[in-house]
Amino acid sequence: MRLSEYRFGSVKVDGVPYTEDIQVLPDGAVKSWWRKEGHRVLPEDLKEALATDPELIIIGTGYGGRVEVAEETKRLLEERGIELLALKTSEAVEAYNELSPKRRACALLHLTC
Repeated sequence: MRLSEYRFGSVKVDGVPYTEDIQVLPDGAVKSWWRKEGHRVLPEDLKEALATDPELIIIGTGYGGRVEVAEETKRLLEERGIELLALKTSEAVEAYNELSPKRRACALLHLTC
């Protein structure tokens, strides 16, 4: 999977454009990503990603980095031995492209804000 052409409100996954927040899972699935609290990532927001047994979860916190990862979410990932990278979405796209070929990774991307 290759992420490209991120700009406010859109990203391409293997050349296919998406205009809503997405999850890119290790098996190649691309799914909508809805959060219980729009700009806060809670443990339940990672349900589908955690089901894939990832080594790494990369969260794109938006164009301006407005999305916050809750402390309980950080603790959950640490307890499970899953590395977390929370970066502005443009940086998250780059990190995913660099790291996903080497590690079992999920990208959870907020495309606006």
